[in-house]
Amino acid sequence: MANHNTIPFQQTGYFSKIICDYLDKASILTDYYHNFPDLNGFKAQIALKSKSFSSDARSILVASLQNQYHGFEISELTKANLSLLKQSHTFTVTTGHQLNLFTGPLYFLYKIVSAINLADRLKEAFPESNFVPVYWMATEDHDFEEIQYFNFEGKKINWDRDAKGAVGKLSTSGLDKVFEKFAYELGQNIHAEKLKTLFQEAYLKHDNLSDATRYLANALFGKRGLIIIDGDDQQLKNQFVPYAKTELVEHTCFKEVNKTVEKLALHYKIQVNPREINLFYLDDNLRERIVYEDGFYKVLNTDKVFTEEEILKELEMMPQKFSPNVLLRPLYQEVVLPNLCYIGGGGELAYWFELKSFFESQQVPLPILLLRNSVLLHTEKQVKKMEKLNVSMREMFKKQNELIADKVRSVSEIPIDFSSQRSYLKQMFKELEVLSDKTDRSFLGAVKAQEKKQLNGIDQLEKRLLKAQKRKFHEITERISVLQDALFPKQSLQERQANFSEFYKAYGDDLIENLIESLDPLKLEFDLITM
Repeated sequence: MANHNTIPFQQTGYFSKIICDYLDKASILTDYYHNFPDLNGFKAQIALKSKSFSSDARSILVASLQNQYHGFEISELTKANLSLLKQSHTFTVTTGHQLNLFTGPLYFLYKIVSAINLADRLKEAFPESNFVPVYWMATEDHDFEEIQYFNFEGKKINWDRDAKGAVGKLSTSGLDKVFEKFAYELGQNIHAEKLKTLFQEAYLKHDNLSDATRYLANALFGKRGLIIIDGDDQQLKNQFVPYAKTELVEHTCFKEVNKTVEKLALHYKIQVNPREINLFYLDDNLRERIVYEDGFYKVLNTDKVFTEEEILKELEMMPQKFSPNVLLRPLYQEVVLPNLCYIGGGGELAYWFELKSFFESQQVPLPILLLRNSVLLHTEKQVKKMEKLNVSMREMFKKQNELIADKVRSVSEIPIDFSSQRSYLKQMFKELEVLSDKTDRSFLGAVKAQEKKQLNGIDQLEKRLLKAQKRKFHEITERISVLQDALFPKQSLQERQANFSEFYKAYGDDLIENLIESLDPLKLEFDLITM
């Protein structure tokens, strides 16, 4: 097992106020979620979901999943989990992600590992029930620009093509050229060869992006029992028809979420604003918003127009043509799954907090919201470099300018801190203010202006001295910059920039094994793993 430590999310500087408040169980946020992600919360959520998910819904779910897996080889554990879903005491824990090329950013792995490990933790705590990890593929998204590339060792591996409609139906034609570029960059070793095979089997032997992604996720995590679900499924969407009808006619999501957003906006940045109708219309090479204008339902950028009677008939006859947007998809997910928990990143949870009153209006339990594991992977060599530079891992999370300034101050023989001079100046001008108050109050403005000028001068002198000391200690600052850039590419979290292939090339299957062994989804801290 790799060396493993954690630090609180709140101390990394990379997580929003709403997420930090959630982790702190701040009272200001308690009205926007139901059960907290701890074992007591899961006990309550199990009781709640048991009452709201029918045996018919289970039968439809299992039949749909079996149909989706047709033609794919699956592990014995995945087969067992599919069978377990028929039982009333089986529940899912779910994460979701876009169909990024070759998984996209590294945190794709962390989402799924969080779900797998959570299912195991819950089975230990509640042995009378079963828990199945689920990856919900975002096959109906249409933001191709967000998924058409991944980064490998600082280079962008890009799939250059035109794309329209839902990404899951996109043809994989043209990915042979992407493979050639990736294979060249990979070079050769035993793990690189396995990555090449994985890419070929996923993208060159499957006709569309949905099947390619299913193959890839199954190859990486199938032996752990992961269930992969595609919501773009007629049987599943039949289940959602009553809710989609309510959305079209009553605009409940718009009304309820807007009320919540109005209150949330007093304290936090709003992640997603609702539309009057939160549904898209799907067809070949088409995914466009449905709007209500002048008494008719229209599909934007098309000539499709429906009366209310016509669009409701269309919904009943062809539910697969109706696609929930980012705010309605959570409801769809919870309607078709016996789900206890949604596992997502900070941005995802921020919009889930907008949904509680909407879920209540639809009489569907809001799942527990769990912040996925976040990880910084690093090597023993990098740890030794930090030790030589006398920089801690926690310090590495600082912004680079701040980190370097702190280090220069610590090694400089000259004190680069003019705090005492500032205090002296402030005291002197305070005395001048008292003097002006006793003599001529018109003098006060000149005193204030001079104080500001002198303090600005002190600030500039301190900056110049720091700049001079940075030049003197250039070698140290350069080594710190290079090391931090390796750990935080583009001054961002590693997991948002790097692709898993960089680390798989070095460590092979040990990468995922170490993640499975190290990560605790209920600890709610940022993980530091030395490989």
